[in-house]
Amino acid sequence: MLTDDAKIRNARPEDLPILLEFEQELIKAERPFDVTIDKDPISYYDLKQMVLDDKACVLVAEVDEKIVASGYGIPKRARHYLDHEWYAYLGFMYTRPDFRGKGINARIIKVLKQWASENGFTEVRLTVYSDNIPAIKAYEKVGFKSHLIEMRLD
Repeated sequence: MLTDDAKIRNARPEDLPILLEFEQELIKAERPFDVTIDKDPISYYDLKQMVLDDKACVLVAEVDEKIVASGYGIPKRARHYLDHEWYAYLGFMYTRPDFRGKGINARIIKVLKQWASENGFTEVRLTVYSDNIPAIKAYEKVGFKSHLIEMRLD
């Protein structure tokens, strides 16, 4: 299947049940990378609020009218000492396993970068676990560079 088969569009409120499933799959996938994630049930995002927020950009990818991937961009205030006041923060990057490796996430990121540019953001950031090598490689492939490593002490 070619990535051109995927239609990228804004998420709608009726997509929430699938988006909530994706969120739980993300949490499940990230647990091995982070021992500090609380026990279930947990939620990372207020997806309903994000979908309804005109300042956020929540996207889905559809193949044959089935949602197969997601991602969002939201404005975040930068730290006071940086050369930009706001930046676009990307997150909620999830692709169903049977659709991975087809460039769908890259297409979502491309649309989110366009959204960021159209909204005046000169800085685009995301976070990824340092041990999540496949995700890091995917983000590097679309132009992201490692910038900061957050460390913790148990």
